[in-house]
Amino acid sequence: MATATTPVGQTQPSKGDPPPVVFDFSQPPAIEGFTPLPRLKEETFKDKFIRKTKENPFVPIGCLGTAGALIYGLSAFRRGKTRQSQLLMRARIFAQGFTVVAIIVGVAATALKPKQ
Repeated sequence: MATATTPVGQTQPSKGDPPPVVFDFSQPPAIEGFTPLPRLKEETFKDKFIRKTKENPFVPIGCLGTAGALIYGLSAFRRGKTRQSQLLMRARIFAQGFTVVAIIVGVAATALKPKQ
């Protein structure tokens, strides 16, 4: 019968020994030639909204225009002013198109902007 042997100079770990520590989770890994960037301050929703609005102010303007036309158009429909309601629904479609174009232009401008 064949028995399992270990190479000379190596010991086979027994079942009672803990496994060797491969990685210390309390410290980041040490990678040669790599220095991680320092963590920036956590950005709140308000801060992010203000930053994004400054980067592309036409998107919130288009969203407000879309919502305004929708609400005003629905109220006109409720009052029975069908002609005004139709015109406001067309204005809503125009505002939605404006918002989509603003998003696309903003994404393109961000993609073409050189990295800092």
